[in-house]
Amino acid sequence: MFLNKTYRFWSALIAMVLSTAVAGAMFFLSATTDAEVAPESGAPTASEAAEVARISAEFPDSTGTSIFLVYTKESELSDDELATINENVAEIFADHTDIEFAIPALVSDDGTTASAIIPLDKTLVVEVQEERYAEIRDSAETGLSGVDLYLSGPEGFAIDISNVFAGADFTLLLVTASVVIVLLLVTYRSPILWIVPLLVVGLADGLAGAMAGKAAEMLGGQLDASITGILSVLVFGAGTNYALLIISRYREELLKFENRADAMAKAVRGTAPAIIASGGTVLAVMAVLLFTQLDSNRALGLAGFVGIAVAMIAGVIVLPFALVIWPRWIFWPLTPKFGVMPKRESMWARAGKAISRRPVVFGIGSAILAIALALPALGIQTGLTANERFLTKPGAVIGIEILTDKFEEFQGSGFTVMASEDDVDEVQAYLDDNKDLLVEIPAPPMVAGPPIPGVVIATAPEPEPTYSTVGETNDGWTQITATLDFASESDEATAAVAGFRLGLDSVGDGDALVGGTDAQILDTDLAIQADQNLIFPSVLAVVLLILILVLRAFVAPVILLATVVASYFAAIGSSWLLFQGIWGFPALDGNVLVLSFLFLVALGIDYNMFLMTRVKEESEIVINGKPAGIKAGMITALGATGGVITSAGVLLAAVFAVLGVLPLITLTQIGVIVCVGVLLDTLLVRTVVVPSLTFLVGERMWLPRKTGVSSK
Repeated sequence: MFLNKTYRFWSALIAMVLSTAVAGAMFFLSATTDAEVAPESGAPTASEAAEVARISAEFPDSTGTSIFLVYTKESELSDDELATINENVAEIFADHTDIEFAIPALVSDDGTTASAIIPLDKTLVVEVQEERYAEIRDSAETGLSGVDLYLSGPEGFAIDISNVFAGADFTLLLVTASVVIVLLLVTYRSPILWIVPLLVVGLADGLAGAMAGKAAEMLGGQLDASITGILSVLVFGAGTNYALLIISRYREELLKFENRADAMAKAVRGTAPAIIASGGTVLAVMAVLLFTQLDSNRALGLAGFVGIAVAMIAGVIVLPFALVIWPRWIFWPLTPKFGVMPKRESMWARAGKAISRRPVVFGIGSAILAIALALPALGIQTGLTANERFLTKPGAVIGIEILTDKFEEFQGSGFTVMASEDDVDEVQAYLDDNKDLLVEIPAPPMVAGPPIPGVVIATAPEPEPTYSTVGETNDGWTQITATLDFASESDEATAAVAGFRLGLDSVGDGDALVGGTDAQILDTDLAIQADQNLIFPSVLAVVLLILILVLRAFVAPVILLATVVASYFAAIGSSWLLFQGIWGFPALDGNVLVLSFLFLVALGIDYNMFLMTRVKEESEIVINGKPAGIKAGMITALGATGGVITSAGVLLAAVFAVLGVLPLITLTQIGVIVCVGVLLDTLLVRTVVVPSLTFLVGERMWLPRKTGVSSK
C-alpha cells in the first residue's frame, strides 16, 4: 500500500521536483576544474617501466615528450626545400623549447625524407596539446609546397588518439537516442512515450559522468576520453534496458488496474528485484576491476560503478515518478485500457509452447550452432602494435612508418636502464657481454692535428666499440641508454627486455631497472595476464553468487551462467570471422578479451535474470490450489517478457556497436564482440537455449528448494 500512495499524482510530482533538485545539487558538487584529457598510453603505474619513467622525469633536463616532424616526397628534396625545412625547424625550436641552437633536420640516404625531433614539455590537457600541435604544423609547413608533412612521435600519437574521441559523447548520445526512439516507436507505436525515458537516462548519463570524474579527481586521477565514452555506453545501455523493462510491465499492469498509482506500484514490485539484482551484478563486477593492475581497467571500474549506480537509481526511483504523473494517453495511439486484455497470444508464448514440445531438438540444435560459432576462436591472435591501433591510419602512424623505412636510426628499439651510480661500470660490462642483442654505437671520428717537424706521433689505437651510453646522474640514479637490434614492439624485443631484467638482478646491487617502449609493452602484457587471472574466476563467482541469492536455487544459476559463458565464446568466434573477413584486423588488442568477457557476462546475464525472475514469479502463482509450475511459468514469462527483452537486447547491442564507428581498433573490437554477444544472448540463449534446458530439467531447476510441483 505504501508504494500505491507514493505513486499518486501529487506525491509523484513532488518526488520529481525533489529528484531534479538533488540531481542539480549533485551536478554542482561534482563540477571539476580539470580540462578534458586524452587517453594516455604507458605501462601500469606499479610496473618497472613506469618506475623508470618516474625516475627519468625527475632528471633536471628531462624534456617530458617530443614531436617528430617528417617531411617526405616521391623525388629527392631540393636544396631550397631543405633550407626552408631547417629554417622552419629553427623557428619551432625557438618558439617551443629553451634550446638556443636548433638541431638541423636529418636527411635520409635517398634524399626523399627529412626529419626533426622537437622536445616538448609534457601535458595531458587536450586544449593545450591541440593548440601547440596546430602552431607547430603551421610553422613547419611555411614556405613549402609539394612536400608532405606528418607529425608523429609521442605528441603526434597523443593528438591523433584524442581526435578519435572528438565528438564521441555527442555521437553516442545521438545514436543511442535514435535507437531508443525507433525501438519504442516500433514496440509501443507511441510518438510521445520515448521522450520520458530518454530524458531520464540522458540526465543520468550527464550526472554519472560528472560524479565519476569527481570521484577520480578525489582519488588523484582523471578519466580520459576513452573511459568517459565507455561510461556513456554503459549508462545508456543499462539505463534504457531498465526503462524498457519498467515501461513494459507498467503498460501490462495498466490493463489490470484502473488507477495508475496501483499499476505502477505493481510494476515496480515486479521489476525492481530483477533490476536491482541485474545492476548489483554489474556493480560487483565493476568493483572487481578496482583490484586489477592495468590503470585503464581500474579507472573503468570506478567510472562503471558510479555510472551503473546512477542508472539504477534513475530506473527504479526516478523513471516511475516521471511516468506516472502522465495520463494513460502518453501511450497513444495504443493507449492501454483498463480491463481490455490482448486478444492475440504473444509470438514469444507460442515459441515457448513449440520449444516445450521438442526441448531436446531445440537444445541440441542450439548447442551445435553455438559450438560452430565458437570454433573460429581457436585461431585468434592477440597483440596489436601502436601502428595497428587505428582503423584508418592517421598522420602519426604514417610518419613513424616512413621514419622506420627511411632511417636506420629508427629501426631498432631503444631502452633505458636506471642503475645505481656505483654500478654503472658493471651494468655497461653486462650490456657489452650481450652485444649480440644490441646495436653498436659508432665511435666519434678522430681528428688528427697538424704534423710537428721532427716529432713522430704514435698511431692512436682504434677505439673499442660501445653498445651503451651513460647519461646524467640524479639522486643516486644514472641513466644508461642502448638500442636493441630488433624491431620495436616485436616478440624478440620484449623477450630481450625480459632477459636483461633477469640478468641485471645479479649485477651490482641488483637494483637496476629497465624501461622504454618495449618494457612498457612487456609490463602491459603481464598486467593484462594478471587481470585475466583475477577477472575471469572472480566475475564468474560473483555472478553465480548473485544468481543463487536472487533465484534461491543452485541448479538454475549454474545452467544460466554456463549459457552466458557459452555465448561469450560464440561471440568471440563469430566476431573473429568478421574481423578477419571484413576489417582484416591482424589480431585482437590484448585487453579486448578481458573487457568483452566482463561486459558480456555482467550484462548478458541480465536477460536471463529478467526472464528467470519472471519465471519464478509466474511458476509460484497458485492455480486450483497448486503452483503453476516451471513449464507454465516459462511459457507465460516468455510471452510477457519476450518483446521487451528483445528490444532491450537490440538496444544494448546497438549502443555498444556505436563504439565500432570510432577509428580506434580496441573500441571497435569491444563494440562488435559485445554487440554480437548480446544479440546471441537475446535471440538464441534467452529465446531457445534457456527455455529448452528449463523444460528438460523441469522443477529440478529450483533445487535444493522444493516447489511442491512434480518434475515429470
